[in-house]
Amino acid sequence: MLRVMVPWRAQTGQAAAELVAVLPLAALLLAGGWQLAVAGHARWAAGSAAQAAARAAAVGGDPRVAAREKLTARLERGLRVRAAGDGSVEVRVRIPPVLGLRIVGDTSATARFPVQ
Repeated sequence: MLRVMVPWRAQTGQAAAELVAVLPLAALLLAGGWQLAVAGHARWAAGSAAQAAARAAAVGGDPRVAAREKLTARLERGLRVRAAGDGSVEVRVRIPPVLGLRIVGDTSATARFPVQ
């Protein structure tokens, strides 16, 4: 006589329950990765703005205006430009938040261009 084993617990919906349990973690990892990408872009943009600001300062222009021209509107909001007398300019920008957090941080870049 052949006996059929019947599981004592039903497996129906197991995959859906596991997916629902893992989705918040996957969303958090995705948002964290996106925040890192935004921070990298802010760092790159600060470097580009610092180079433009140093060039402008070297030829007698306004370094703040030159830095603003290189930045997107979201990065302009937290812009700080500090020019030294030796031709170096530091540009500091606020990193835009991905998840609406109040403060993510800021990044800065310094460039030096000989005074002309």
